Amino acid sequence: AKLIIGLIYKPDGNGAASASRSHKHTTVKDKALDILKRHFGEMDFLSPELDFNWTDYYYPELGRPLKRLFASFKQLTSEDKLSGIKLYTNKLEKRFVRKYKRRINIDPGLLNLGKVVLATTKDYNHRIYLGSGIFAEVTLFYKDGTYRPWPWAYPDYQSKEYIDIFNTIRKIYISAGTHNESPISNGISRRLSAGKS
Repeated sequence: AKLIIGLIYKPDGNGAASASRSHKHTTVKDKALDILKRHFGEMDFLSPELDFNWTDYYYPELGRPLKRLFASFKQLTSEDKLSGIKLYTNKLEKRFVRKYKRRINIDPGLLNLGKVVLATTKDYNHRIYLGSGIFAEVTLFYKDGTYRPWPWAYPDYQSKEYIDIFNTIRKIYISAGTHNESPISNGISRRLSAGKS
């Protein structure tokens, strides 16, 4: 599967002052991306910065306004590594804590031909426990030429903007020719469509 990582962060607000010393100044986002590249290898996709105003959940800790971006990595990842990846990104978030508050949120997931799976520390009735306090959620499924959200998907993951990003990453995944997945069905198993138990 393809490793995808989403970042939520407050952009540098120093404006011209930071631009004048850009050769010395590195943002939390840039530092995090550099560490992720060193740990997971070369990136093959990095989205533009997107406005993140879907919820105020992160405002007390990260501040506002917030930005979001997504990255994917060239090296494929075994799906059983997802919980370990989430534990690593949780530790990475703590490296950027100041005054007991995070300055960046790092959300890993896996993308394959049929779905997008996110890792989380929060349990709910549609999530599967992976171990070590980590749960998995199938957020999107692929049908009729595009990823589509399950009803429980967060509103931002239901947006065309995000789904376009994941469709682009899927094309990169296919064009690289390194996956060994079988072609998927058109969104529902034959067994279910045939009404068999």
